[in-house]
Amino acid sequence: MSRGAIVETVVSYVISQIVDHPDEVDITLVEEGPEDVVVEVRTVKSDMGRVIGRRGRVARAVRTLAKAAGDEEGLHTGVEFID
Repeated sequence: MSRGAIVETVVSYVISQIVDHPDEVDITLVEEGPEDVVVEVRTVKSDMGRVIGRRGRVARAVRTLAKAAGDEEGLHTGVEFID
């Protein structure tokens, strides 16, 4: 398994369960350093509101899950939502 695979899998699963168009979700893992990874999430415009949630609560929860998954791999993890 590659570095960040657990993080990518967790974020991909959670996002695909939230959106109306799971086949349109694009998850990209970007390594920013030896222990730093950023997960970039792209969805169709109509799903982005669902992914971010009211007052950013869903986005915050996704970031928390990604951080926990990153801790399992010894990585510092960030999640960016790109429209």
